[in-house]
Amino acid sequence: MARFMREAGFSDYPALHRWSIDDPEAFWERLWRFCAIRGSRDSGEVLREGERIQDAEWFRGARLNFAENLLWQEENRIALIYRDEAGRRREMSYGRLREEVGRVAAGLRSLGVERGHSVAAWMPHVPETIVFMLAAASIGAAFSSCSQEFGVPAVLERFGRLGPRVLLAADGYYWRGRPIDRLTELQEIRKGLSGLQTTVMAPCLGSAGDLPRDAGTVPYDDLGNPATPSYEQLPFDHPLYVVFSSGTTGAPKCIVHRAGGALLQHVKEHRLHADVGPDDRLFYLTNCGWMMWNWLVGGLASGCTLLLYEGSPLHPSPDALWKIAGEEKVTVFGASAAYLKAMENAAVRPRAVSDLSRLRALLSTGSPLAPRSFDYVYREVKSDIMLASIAGGTDLLGCFISGNPMLSVYRGEMQCRALGMAVDVVDSDGRPVRERTGELVCTRPFPSMPLGFLDDPGGRKYHQAYFARFPDVWAHGDYAEITGTGGLVIHGRSDAVLNPRGIRIGTAEIYRVVEALDEVAEALAVGQEYEGDVRVVLFLRLTVETVDTELLKKRVREALRVDASPRHVPARIFIAPDLPRTISGKISELAVREVIHGREVANRKALANPESLEFFTGLEKELA
Repeated sequence: MARFMREAGFSDYPALHRWSIDDPEAFWERLWRFCAIRGSRDSGEVLREGERIQDAEWFRGARLNFAENLLWQEENRIALIYRDEAGRRREMSYGRLREEVGRVAAGLRSLGVERGHSVAAWMPHVPETIVFMLAAASIGAAFSSCSQEFGVPAVLERFGRLGPRVLLAADGYYWRGRPIDRLTELQEIRKGLSGLQTTVMAPCLGSAGDLPRDAGTVPYDDLGNPATPSYEQLPFDHPLYVVFSSGTTGAPKCIVHRAGGALLQHVKEHRLHADVGPDDRLFYLTNCGWMMWNWLVGGLASGCTLLLYEGSPLHPSPDALWKIAGEEKVTVFGASAAYLKAMENAAVRPRAVSDLSRLRALLSTGSPLAPRSFDYVYREVKSDIMLASIAGGTDLLGCFISGNPMLSVYRGEMQCRALGMAVDVVDSDGRPVRERTGELVCTRPFPSMPLGFLDDPGGRKYHQAYFARFPDVWAHGDYAEITGTGGLVIHGRSDAVLNPRGIRIGTAEIYRVVEALDEVAEALAVGQEYEGDVRVVLFLRLTVETVDTELLKKRVREALRVDASPRHVPARIFIAPDLPRTISGKISELAVREVIHGREVANRKALANPESLEFFTGLEKELA
């Protein structure tokens, strides 16, 4: 970051950021050259803005291949290290990774896959999934993935709209020491994908000899002959990924992302905001159904080594990942805010169980990181680390809010608005506000804006999703605040904001206080329509089985009154056995809100534990 800033002629980050949004052509042009993007340009045009923000065109006439830009390191450098909960370990050099990509690409071509086709993966987080994606990208085929935790209806809801020609699938995965066989479900998925021609089978539970053999399947190891990868040179806007929103308010949005935009966004975030380079080892706790998988894989474009982990992060013990991080000399460690909270609840002391001398950055996303988690990281992980709570999403395949190795970390705050992203916080009339809560927006185009949605001729759904709230401004759906330090705090999703007596409250404001109590594992707050107003109802999942619930509720109310405000105190508090969460692990406030109002949940298939809703259904009399 410092070198880029100096070369651009600036002396501090605020000035650099202002330039990056005031002169986007100069910024993205410099980033292209600074990161040595492999591609060709037949003109110097970087940005052609349209009548609407979503009509902007980037790098007209540029041609590149995403896979080529991820496979440039020298032969013997380690590209991938794979670890799983059973203790298995594999390494793959960049040279070997290129060979595998060439072989699988040749196999895909032999199956009729061409530029513009789609392929998909229903896979664990293993090297084969990355190879398959890069092989597709080298040809120019669009790639999409779901983790194997996704059930048949959720997979078909996503892949059924994509229409992949080839599906990569495994026989199953391990979770907390148990093999989870998925062959029965795979047969249902294959039957439900009308355009599917071939299923490539990868053994993750048994051996290759145990895999089903029929006319429509090919073993992964038999797919193609050894070949040097050839990289199709494609336009900057060529479709690379189709990713899916969580789907809790209806059918998941099928978001199409362009190769050039994804590449530039990821090299910017890795090289500048996370300071990742060829000597780094980058880890993020993710699976193939979350956009952080795409983000992690993009780290190869910075020449680093990726650490992949498959299985439960708490098996065989809660400190399992930290031991692996020490053994593999991880320099940048990423996980969700919920994982860090779980580590604190389990009293895990990473610095006491592992050599973290090489670790210099810890990234967190998925939900706002509570101030208490900042304390935990600096106390129990490492005192001289960059703790970057980052935020963005599937919609942009990257971050609006990022870390910065040049800036201070303030307890409870995200460090900065990302370069090239014209992020602001505005009131209900669209006017910028500071040190007050409002809507998180982006007022200028950026290269990783979606190409659009599948099944959306004319772009009506795309426009409605982001641009209907404020004219010609991307409204992200987060309730946020720009602080006096220039950092940011996210207070929750806009569609989950509570509005008792006409006062807006972000749910994260409640969670930060309540989840600081040792007895509380997770909290979920919703607004209940009640007697012509809205009242706050709070649900708690506890860390202990035996507790004086009335005393705990009293402590919760007092903590919120003192540490937040009287208006944050809920009208009712319930202890719930479990809270509904999406397949990607996010708490679903909207599902609970619908249930307690007697309304149908739009898409139960998007939930990992839909059975948890039974508890909330039974509260009708108590909430009357």
